Amino acid sequence: MIISPTLIIYALIIVAVLLLVEGVYLMAFGKSISLNKRVNRRLELLQKGVRREDVLEQLRKEGSQHANVRGIPLYSLLERNAQRANIAFSPRQLLLMMAVGAALAFGGLTLGTATGLGVRVVASAVIGIGAIYFWVAQKAKKRIKMAEEQLSDAVELIVRALRVGHPFISAVQTAAREVPDPLGTEFGIVADEAAYGRNVVDSLRDMSERLGMQDLRFLTVAVSIQQTSGGNLAEVLDGLSKVIRARFRLFRRVSAITAEPRWSGVFLSGFPLVILLGIQVFAPHYFDTVKDTPAFIPTALVVLGLLGINVVFMKIMTTIRV
Repeated sequence: MIISPTLIIYALIIVAVLLLVEGVYLMAFGKSISLNKRVNRRLELLQKGVRREDVLEQLRKEGSQHANVRGIPLYSLLERNAQRANIAFSPRQLLLMMAVGAALAFGGLTLGTATGLGVRVVASAVIGIGAIYFWVAQKAKKRIKMAEEQLSDAVELIVRALRVGHPFISAVQTAAREVPDPLGTEFGIVADEAAYGRNVVDSLRDMSERLGMQDLRFLTVAVSIQQTSGGNLAEVLDGLSKVIRARFRLFRRVSAITAEPRWSGVFLSGFPLVILLGIQVFAPHYFDTVKDTPAFIPTALVVLGLLGINVVFMKIMTTIRV
């Protein structure tokens, strides 16, 4: 019983589609979408001489382009993550990348396998859509994680600006200048919208919805209550900053505590597959005496099912919600 090369071909096609999408994305937008620059993208555009209102219009258009096409059935699968990741690809370009990925997968399956036409079409569509969905989800996860790390520092900057007498909008502008992307540009959008007359609470609410961060919703509620009821906003935000920092510290501690169980779960789930692969490589005829028996296929399916259940339970046991 030798491992079919079909599985290897499928894996290589999936990797090829992911690399294609990432390569095209970096070639088209690589410099402008980098999250590692100390100067955020909004300030970079302003330094190039672009007018403030034009920068605001461009950033708002980019931030809302994915939310405005929720009616497309296929696109609704990744709209939320695409918005959180602020994917520079337009919705049409993402759909085009899905089609290109599916076409690449179909070509690879046609050249490398002998599967039927219907199977190839379905598998190609799944690979094209699934690869784009996975890619967008990873981009969103990375961007939100960076924003969560920056939020407590940004709120502390706002608190310090408020305590020396700056109004709230000016304090937000300070955070927009000092904090790198992704949060720096997001706060810059809030500051620019407020400068052109929009209610700052509405701008903060839109930002929290774009990023989907609970701590930003707390910030929005705090500012909203202060605007309607009064009070010392600096003290409120200082307490919020401490809570955000404590929660983030707790998340890190939980991640450290569960690191060993999570890796144990990965090992226990992957070890049987590694052993199976080793058997097929070093002893390809090991299962020849039993593979033709009636119980072989049902037993193999049961084992795969148990492995799947093991992965689910390991995930549940090592996921602690704070």
